[in-house]
Amino acid sequence: MSDGRTLVDPIVDNNPITMQILGICSALAVTRTLFPALVMSAAVIAVLAFSNVAVSMLRRQMPHAVRIIIEVTIIASGVIVVDEFLRAYLPDVSRILSVFVGLIITNCIILGRTETFAMGHGPWQSLLDGIGNGLGYSVVLIAVAAARELLGAGTLLGYPIITVSGEGGWYLPNELMLLPPSAFFIIAAIVWWIRVVRPAQREHTVMSAPPSKFQEGD
Repeated sequence: MSDGRTLVDPIVDNNPITMQILGICSALAVTRTLFPALVMSAAVIAVLAFSNVAVSMLRRQMPHAVRIIIEVTIIASGVIVVDEFLRAYLPDVSRILSVFVGLIITNCIILGRTETFAMGHGPWQSLLDGIGNGLGYSVVLIAVAAARELLGAGTLLGYPIITVSGEGGWYLPNELMLLPPSAFFIIAAIVWWIRVVRPAQREHTVMSAPPSKFQEGD
């Protein structure tokens, strides 16, 4: 696969959320407003890129029997660095994200890419794959957060975009958008829309063969 395809494919054709349905748990917790989603997205991209490159560089030295443990240790090391950075420079956001930054360690996208891609490719390709999958994750996360904040509060990044009825405007905020389940509804709508405009991404139904005369019974 070419470098450009490695970077772009996870964003468009093989998005980890819309195509593989991975990593959606964080969509509930960090997409109530846009800014925490942006920070979470940057954190996931950084950890994915670091983990992919580190695993790729060590793949020939890893004992096969303990490779998963080593991969998780590498991912955890990257998460700790990101978490400490947020605590030092963005303490308010760090408090909002709370334990969810730490839960990046268990994000199946990251472990999946280190295991299925970085273990079989060089550092440069692994870096592009990590950035691409991180961007694919981020595009959906940011879209969900922007929709929830705009429809739920009439703002983006805290700045008024739609004048709400409580301030003399016409828009009555949809408070359902501020509740965690709304993230699932928006993701479902995004997945549905992508399947409509890109039919190649639809799942194909496997038709079962009709029962034989031996299966039908007498």
